[in-house]
Amino acid sequence: MNAPVPAHRPIQQLNDQLISQIAAGEVVERPSAVVKELLENALDAGATQITVRLEEGGVKRIAITDNGRGIEPEQLPLAMARHATSKIASLHDLEHVGTLGFRGEALASIASVAAVRITSRTPGAAHAYEIVGSHEGTVAPSSGAFGTTIDVQDLYFNTPARRKFLKSEQTEYGHCAEVVRRIALSRPDVAFSLTHNGRTIDHWNVGEAAKRSAQILGSDFADARLQLDESAGPLRLHGYAGLPTASKARADGQFFYVNGRFVRDKLLVHAVRAAYQDVLHGDRFPSYVLSLDLDPALVDVNVHPSKIEVRFRDSRAVHQFVFHAVQRALAQTSATAHGSAPAPISAAEVRPSGTPQWDARPAPRPHEQTSFGAQLAPSYSPSPFAPGSRWDDARPQPETGGVAQRLESYGALFAAGEASRAAAPVGVPFASGERPLSSDDFPLGFALAQLHGIYILAQNTKGLVLVDMHAAHERILYEQIKNALDARLEGEELQVQQMLIPVTFYADAVEVATAQDHADTLKTLGFDIAALSPTTLAVRTVPTLLKNADAQTLARDVLRDVREYGGSRVLIERRNELLGTLACHTAVRANRVLAVQEMNALLRQMEITERSDQCNHGRPTWVQLEISALDKLFLRGQ
Repeated sequence: MNAPVPAHRPIQQLNDQLISQIAAGEVVERPSAVVKELLENALDAGATQITVRLEEGGVKRIAITDNGRGIEPEQLPLAMARHATSKIASLHDLEHVGTLGFRGEALASIASVAAVRITSRTPGAAHAYEIVGSHEGTVAPSSGAFGTTIDVQDLYFNTPARRKFLKSEQTEYGHCAEVVRRIALSRPDVAFSLTHNGRTIDHWNVGEAAKRSAQILGSDFADARLQLDESAGPLRLHGYAGLPTASKARADGQFFYVNGRFVRDKLLVHAVRAAYQDVLHGDRFPSYVLSLDLDPALVDVNVHPSKIEVRFRDSRAVHQFVFHAVQRALAQTSATAHGSAPAPISAAEVRPSGTPQWDARPAPRPHEQTSFGAQLAPSYSPSPFAPGSRWDDARPQPETGGVAQRLESYGALFAAGEASRAAAPVGVPFASGERPLSSDDFPLGFALAQLHGIYILAQNTKGLVLVDMHAAHERILYEQIKNALDARLEGEELQVQQMLIPVTFYADAVEVATAQDHADTLKTLGFDIAALSPTTLAVRTVPTLLKNADAQTLARDVLRDVREYGGSRVLIERRNELLGTLACHTAVRANRVLAVQEMNALLRQMEITERSDQCNHGRPTWVQLEISALDKLFLRGQ
């Protein structure tokens, strides 16, 4: 069936009312869009106190009161007119706009689909003035405090078809509340109050950015965030990046601002996501509150009527700056960066012995198939931390002089087998250089014991440190493998271990074909896997870092990932997943008994490894239990 041909009409000028309603379709999509526009106007007016009152999700009423500079009575009609604004006057102003609003369309568009009343009083006025309706309304004296109140009622009263597209009252209120939260998060220097149907929902006093973000995003984010403030030329990035432990299943904890304006920009989201790729795998989303400040001439905010999208003049430079700034913040460990542990465990989080709540774990077995490919009694298994092992071979070269040099001397204790001296919980029993080493030089302290073959218990100056040895070793191996591969891709030689006797294993036709088709990629990774027959593969070399691991398991894992992602992509796009797999399968397993010197070696390696606070999957590798929390558990001092 053919569509009817529309009737021919001559070209004609649209009237102002119809133009305003068309613009309203872009600016006033729903009640939350009205809240956003009016809040931005209040902030542009220099307000330090803003009250938002909503009724029926904002559909019946939206009233926003601020204590800004107000509007002169003779300018109230202009405020309601289309394309009338005090924020720009020329193309130069538009290209250098530093205000949140600048189009001059919001109030006119809102007035075309709702009943609007503006009441305003400037600091020098004896009383307030008000205007009702459109720019053709009459300005009349009124009562009111200094500042401006904009009262919007019966949204879409004259366009019932559009009103039908609105959701439930609670849904529309949720969108309005989210807009208020976003704007309040960016302006801790302004007090905000939000009421709905006569009930106060939220109130935030003027305060610091740290306090405002904790109030809005919650204590989980406040206890697991890193502050950053970096500048490069005209760019400055500041705010808070959440630790992987504060990640969420949805991307509803991500707030990015450009010159104070909340934006959803694919470039910025990708830059932050890429910075988290080493510490957050899978489908989890990081939480963050980040603000990018730059010269307004370097960013175009006149891209979309909602002003939520921006375009950068040099997008690549902005992407790289944001990526490296966030990556550097995440690379610092809390132990080495601040000399303190992650958020300590409170006494309330540790259950007394009368109310145990343990995770269900299988009982330790005397012999376990380890990742190193042999049935070994734990007490006789070769140490992954001993001198000359894959750990020692890949040890990053420390800085010379000072504490770093004395750390090398401390490591010599392990080689000498002086376990009693290496395990000293307070101080270090030797002096070298300018001053003797103290326990402050070792933020993670000194090992005391191993718990259930899973955790290391260590003592530092703050109290007790609990370390998940598998997660910690996994992170260390991951960083070492990644650094070695980066060096290989830059032309340096990758250290490989030649197998004295090649490890052979049965392989299906797909695995054999993968080994033959992607031999160059495997060689780049440090593997020499050759086909001896249509059903047999032989592993001849493996990376030195993984020389004590099960060669057959490693070979199968690498072949699977190379086959799934492709030879080139596995080294670029999917590299982190591959390296994470290798590190996880190679790290020391649970129920592996470690000597005290081995545990101390692990602690020292954690202190010099980037991102060692979390494993490759975003879980914490260690926590701090302070003395004060222990005292509360045992009611000491009460």
